[in-house]
Parts: sequence; structure tokens; C-alpha cells
Amino acid sequence: MPPALRALLLLGLGLRLAGALNPSDPNTCSFWESFTTTTKESHSRPFGLLPSEPCDRPWESPHTCPRPTVVYRTVYRQVVKTDHRKRLQCCRGFYESSGICVPLCDQECVHGRCVAPNQCQCVQNWRGDDCSSGCAPGVWGPQCDKPCHCGNGSSCDPKSGACSCPPGLQPPRCLEPCSPGHYGPACQFHCLCHGAPCDPQTGACFCPPERTGASCEIPCVRGTVGFFCPSTYPCHNGGVFQASQGSCSCPHGWMGIICSLPCLEGFHGPNCSQECRCHNGGLCDRFTGQCRCAPGYTGDRCREECPVGRFGQDCAETCDCAPGARCFPANGACLCEHGFTGDRCTERLCPDGRYGLSCQEPCTCDPEHSLSCHPMSGECACLPGWAGLHCNESCPQDTHGPGCQEHCLCLHGGVCQPDSGRCRCAPGYTGPHCASLCPPDTYGVNCSARCSCHNALACSPIDGACVCKEGWQPGNCSVPCLPGTWGFGCNASCQCAHEAACSPQTGACTCTPGWQGAHCQLPCPKGQFGEGCASRCDCDHADGCDPVHGRCRCQAGWTGEHSRCPGPRPTAELEDAS
Repeated sequence: MPPALRALLLLGLGLRLAGALNPSDPNTCSFWESFTTTTKESHSRPFGLLPSEPCDRPWESPHTCPRPTVVYRTVYRQVVKTDHRKRLQCCRGFYESSGICVPLCDQECVHGRCVAPNQCQCVQNWRGDDCSSGCAPGVWGPQCDKPCHCGNGSSCDPKSGACSCPPGLQPPRCLEPCSPGHYGPACQFHCLCHGAPCDPQTGACFCPPERTGASCEIPCVRGTVGFFCPSTYPCHNGGVFQASQGSCSCPHGWMGIICSLPCLEGFHGPNCSQECRCHNGGLCDRFTGQCRCAPGYTGDRCREECPVGRFGQDCAETCDCAPGARCFPANGACLCEHGFTGDRCTERLCPDGRYGLSCQEPCTCDPEHSLSCHPMSGECACLPGWAGLHCNESCPQDTHGPGCQEHCLCLHGGVCQPDSGRCRCAPGYTGPHCASLCPPDTYGVNCSARCSCHNALACSPIDGACVCKEGWQPGNCSVPCLPGTWGFGCNASCQCAHEAACSPQTGACTCTPGWQGAHCQLPCPKGQFGEGCASRCDCDHADGCDPVHGRCRCQAGWTGEHSRCPGPRPTAELEDAS
């Protein structure tokens, strides 16, 4: 079986059996899978109430006013939701075997075993990437009959003959040492010796007599005979010299005899002794071992695919694909569903009005109320406010939006526009949801009319009808109550005796002179007269005075021109009177 086909089969096996994987397996990774469900969804919906409460400024009666109130009730609807769940699969370079993820080598390890993705560990006397070559060191080729042309005893690849140069020798033939100022594998590192040469293999500095230290950074003191240099150790990059072993113990991120070589890719920690565990192309920091994930992945070990809707480095970017398309987590590129194309998957493959594999079927959607039909299935995509198989049905009352899935939130008889959900308020109400009465002195649709009331408490926000103050006739409140009536709407009758007037506002009686009491039913007490019986009679030789004018009622035999009875009546008058 060809190696590539074998690898694909193993990957397929890993994906198929991913449901049995153990999430604690360090070689398992996660991805997001979409699925649809039909659920019963609850949400709070506002309802408007108009209870009447006592108030100082009556609306429809002298004692109550409407108080718009909003209450919320729980309602339910069935919705089809597309959701996403996290699923497990073996990380890139691994496949599932007996419930665990094991490394995958594209080429079979003929005489060895696969210990890491595409890395074979050969048994003794076998060499090559796939452990298939039995060539002895120094020869290569299918028949092991070609000599290696590598200098300084360097080995070569048994299949290609390419030289594997040890540190300190220049590729490709390993014939020349590193050029001055360079050292290490492939001579890729620069000497750090303050201008002094270094060992081409290890990078150890060859300091001149007047300097010392691991990097020749310490000057020596000139003596009578030569230079005196303090004792130093050869360790670079913070390494600690172990006298008992005669070598350096390297800090995190460094290795080699004198700690001059950075960790090889895939290793970290002190002396580069710890293997990195970063998946999906992530690289680990050679000092801390922390993974730097490749774009599209996240998590401590880069085992998790970016959440749905996110992509890029650290999943920091937001996808911008059309609904139904999938966003690649690495670069945000859109994978279009069948029938669509374009950077954002917004372009139909079929011309407008057509669908099907050959774009031969005509769409059956109402052209005025639809966006388009699906280029593969022909399903109509309705404009907001329209529904039905052909987008020829307007939204039912109290619903709006795409698919008529949204509930209207218009209170107090307001009607919402089926496309946008905006409320058209009934006369007298205003606000985004028609929850508020019109401001004072306005009424009608959109509160656009001005009230024309005089002597009024308010006007109805619905039709502008005036609510007159006490004492004014209905209408525009410019005509006072007729005599004998009073109160709101002049509906109350005055209860005043002896032709007394009453207040059109309160109904209180204003008594005529000579009368008193709440209803002016009582005459003034003897000895008092006038308005409110406030004046006292001033009579001598009299039986009181007239309660209206205060004229004295003179006793027999007494007379007077005004209010007093100062003198006796003449004899002739007395005789006439008798």
C-alpha cells in the first residue's frame, strides 16, 4: 500500500473513532462541529396596562387618572437553532489506536518504530528516515555501493548521500571548519568573545593574555611578569560550572559543554532536556516551554481549534463570512456552501432567478419580497417582513423580521412594521415601544397636534379633548358654569337658599345680606345684619333691626329717621296709630 494512502486511511480511522478518545490524552485535539436543534425558547414579552388610580388632575372622571404600566410575561416559541459542540480528534501527526492517539509516520518504519510524527527510531544496524537501509557508515545507495564524500569522517544519508556535518564544519561536504567568528551546527552561530576567536564546535572563547572570562569580558591586571587574571569559569549564558563533573549545568534554553548552544527545535528547559508538547504547528519557547500556537489554534498545548467565528493568531480576529459558510480558523478564508462563491461567499453561482446543478430551474420566489433563492435547493430567502415558501405571505400580526421570527414589542395598541419592527403608536402614545403618553399640551398621532384649551387641567393625549378645571363648561374651557351649577363639567347644582350664589369651582354659597349658614338657610341672629351677619345693630328703644339693611325696629312710642330710635313719636301719630 502506498505510504500516502496508508496515512490517509489512518487519519480517517482517527477521525471516525474520535468519539472514544480520552480528553486527557496529551495528543488529542479539539475541533468545533455544527448541528441543528429544534427547541422551545422562552423570553419575556411586555404587555401594556392602563389601570386607573386616584389623581389630582382627573382624566375621564373627577377622581381617577390612567397610569400606563408595562408588565412582562413569559411566552414560548419553537426555534431551529444552529449550535456548535466541541469534538475530539487525534492531533495532526497522530492517529487513534485502541482509544489513544499514537504518532503517525508517512513512511513506514521498516526496521524500527514511529516515536513521533514522521520520526522513526531504528533498531541496531539500520539507518535512514524509514529505517530501511542496512548500509554501513561511509557508503550509501540502494546497493550500499556508493562511497560518502564527506570530509573529516562525517556520515552521510544512506539514501541520498547528503552529508551530516557535525558542529564546527561547514556544509555541504564537511571539508572546511567554520569561518572565523562562527561556530556550532552548520556554523550558524556568531562567536561572543569580544573580538577574540572561538572554538568552531563549542563556541568556547580563546581569550588573549590581557583578558579572561567566558566571553573574554574581564580585563586582566598587568604584572611584572605578564598578566594576572582572576579565576573564571567557561560557562556561557548563566551556566553554572560543576567542578565535580568538570562541565557546565545549563539554564533553561541552553545546552552544550559551555551552554553556548540554544535548544534544538522541539526542546526546552535546563540543558534542553525537556521535550516540547505543542501541537498543530505550535512552537514552544525554549526557555519556558510555553507554546506559541500557529494561527487558528489556542490552548496551553495548541490542542484547541479557534472558537466558531474567530480566526488567526491567538484567535484574535473575527470571521466575516456569509451565513452558511465556514471560516477557516487559520486565515479567516471562507469555505462556501454549495452554490455560492466569492471572498465572503455572498455571490451566487447561478444567475439571479435560477437554481439547480445546471442553473436551469426557475426560482419561484416573489421577486418583490425575496432576496433570492438558494442556488442549489431553490429555497426562497425572504425579505424581512415576509414568509412562506414563495415569500408571498406577510408576517402574521405581532411578528416581524427575517422569517417573521421576532415578536413585536409595541404597547397600547401600537402596530409594528413587519420588516423593521418599528412601532407605529396609537394616538396618544409615544416612544420606541409606545410605552409613554404624549407630553403635556400635545395629542394625537405622533403627538403632533397642540392642545387648544383654556382654564384646563390637561387635554386628552388621544383626541385633544380638554379636561376643564372646576367651574368651566366642557369644550375648550373658555365659558364659565351657568348660574346655579358648579364643579367639573358644571354637572353639580348649587344648594343655596334665598337667592344666594355659589362658587362655580367649589359650590360654596355666597349668602345675600341677612342670611348665613352653609346653604344660607339661617337668618342673621338678633342684633346682627348685613353680608355674613357681620354688622351689629345700633338701636335704642327698638326690637332689633332689619337683618338685611340694619334699620331699627322701633318700639311703640319711638321713632327715628335712620337706624336709631332717639325720640318719642308725636301725639298725633300716636292717636292715628291707635
